[in-house]
Amino acid sequence: MAAAPVWSVDPRTGKQREQVAVEATAQEVDAAVRAAQDARGSLADRTVRAAFLRSAAEELEAAKDGLVETADAETALGPVRLTGELARTCYQLRAFADIVDEGAFLDVVINHPDDTATPPIPDLRRYKVPLGVVAVYSASNFPFAFSVAGGDTASALAAGCPVVVKAHPDHPALSEYVAKVLRRAAARHDIPEGVVGLVHGFEAGVELIKHPLVSAAGFTGSVRGGRALFDAAAARPVPIPFHGELGSLNPVVVTEAAAAERAETIGAGLAGSMTLGVGQFCVKPGLVLAPAGAAGDALLKSLTDAVSDTDAGVLLDHRMRDNFVAGVAERVELPDVDSPVTPGAGGEHTVSAGFLTVPASRLAEEGEHDLLLEECFGPVTVVARYEDETEVKAVLSRLPGNLTATVQLSEEEAAGQGRGAELLQELTPLAGRVLVNGWPTGVAVAPAQHHGGPYPATTSTSTSVGGTAIERWLRPVVYQNAPEALLPAELRDANPLGLPRRFNGSLER
Repeated sequence: MAAAPVWSVDPRTGKQREQVAVEATAQEVDAAVRAAQDARGSLADRTVRAAFLRSAAEELEAAKDGLVETADAETALGPVRLTGELARTCYQLRAFADIVDEGAFLDVVINHPDDTATPPIPDLRRYKVPLGVVAVYSASNFPFAFSVAGGDTASALAAGCPVVVKAHPDHPALSEYVAKVLRRAAARHDIPEGVVGLVHGFEAGVELIKHPLVSAAGFTGSVRGGRALFDAAAARPVPIPFHGELGSLNPVVVTEAAAAERAETIGAGLAGSMTLGVGQFCVKPGLVLAPAGAAGDALLKSLTDAVSDTDAGVLLDHRMRDNFVAGVAERVELPDVDSPVTPGAGGEHTVSAGFLTVPASRLAEEGEHDLLLEECFGPVTVVARYEDETEVKAVLSRLPGNLTATVQLSEEEAAGQGRGAELLQELTPLAGRVLVNGWPTGVAVAPAQHHGGPYPATTSTSTSVGGTAIERWLRPVVYQNAPEALLPAELRDANPLGLPRRFNGSLER
C-alpha cells in the first residue's frame, strides 16, 4: 500500500494548500532512527554542541521571514505572535548553548578513597552521560517553541542526544522547513544531517516510540494521545523514559477580599488570559473559583465586558474547532450552568470566546458536572461561584494535576494576613507552578522555570521549559577505582575542562 500524502492545510479555509511529504513507513522510521544513532559521536564534544546550538539560532533568524510566512499559512496564529515565538525559540537554543559551555549539568562529583569511613569509601567519580536517540513529538499550538526546533529538541541536543521528530500534522511544511534549517546549521560543524530526523504520520509516531534504538521521548499534546504513547513506552521490552505534557485545567482561586478590592482588574486580566491565542495555550485558566455575592458579580461584569469585545478567531485546525463547539454545547446543557457570554461557532471557520458559570457546590461532589473539570481546548473558561471557604476546599480536593495554579489575593492577604499562605499550601500539591496575583499564560524561559506538574499535566516530575529540561535526557554513571589514565576528562583530578564540581565534599566553581 502506498504511503498517504501529507498536505499543508489552511485553517482559515480548511482547504489543502500543497502536498509536503508522505507518511513515513516503518522502514523509513528505522532509517531515521539509525541515522540519528550514527550521529551520536558528532555531539560528544561539548564545544561543538554549543556551537551547533548557536548556529541553529543564527540560521533560524536568517530564515525568519520565510519561516513566519509558512507558519502563519498553516496555523493562522499571525505574524506578530509567530515572530515572538521564533525569537523565544532562538533564545532557548542559545540558553542551552550557555548551559553546555558551563558544564554544571554534568553534576560531577568526586570522592577520593577514605579507609577511615564506615564502611570504607573507595575512589568514586560520578557524572551524567546522554541517554541516546530521543523521539520528539511536536505540539500543535507552538509550531516553533514546542516543535522541530523547540525545547525538547534543544535540550536533547544540548545533552548530546540526537533527535527524531514526529512532525505535527497541523504544520508539516513548517516542520520540513525548520528541519532543513537545523541540518544546515549542523553542516557548519561537520555534524551529519541525521542528527535531526523528521518523520510524518500517525503510524510513524507509533513505530518511533517502539524502536529499540530510541532511548527516551518528549511529547506535548492531548491526554489520550500522550497516554497511549506513555503506555507504549512502558510496554517495550526495554521501557524508556517518556516525558509527556498532556493536559491541564490551570485553576484560579479569587478570594472574596481580592474581588472586593479590584474586581474590574481581575475580570479584565482573566479575559485576556483565557482568550490569548484563541484560548490555545496549555496554561489557559480553565476553571476559576470566584465568590458569590456583590464582589463576584462585579468581577463577572468586568469579565463579560472584556470577553464580549473579543473578536472571533481561527483555531489551529477544523478538528479542534469541531471539538470545541461540541464540548461547549455539552457543557452548556448541564443543570445550573449558565453562559453569560456564550462561546461556540463564530462562523464557518472561526470560534467565539465566552465563559460559563456554575455553583461551586455542583463541582464539590462526583457527578455529571465532572465534565467541567476537564480541559476544553479553546477560548472558554468555567467560573464556579462559591459561598464559603469550605466549597473552595471541596472543589480543589477533586482537581487532577495541573501545570499551573493561581490565586488572586487582596493587598492585605498578599502581605500575610488572612488565608493567603493557607491557599498557597492547598494549591501547591496541584501544580508545578503556583502564581500569586498574576495570570498563567506566558511561560518565561529562565533557569528557575518549571513547566510540568502532577499527572495528567505531565507524566514525569521534569520540566520542558528552562535550563533543567536538559536533565531529562541524561543518566548518571559512577566509575569506581578507575585508573586516572582511563577516566574521561570530566572526572580527572586536575579538572582539565574547568568544570564546576563537588570534590571530596567541597563545591568547586
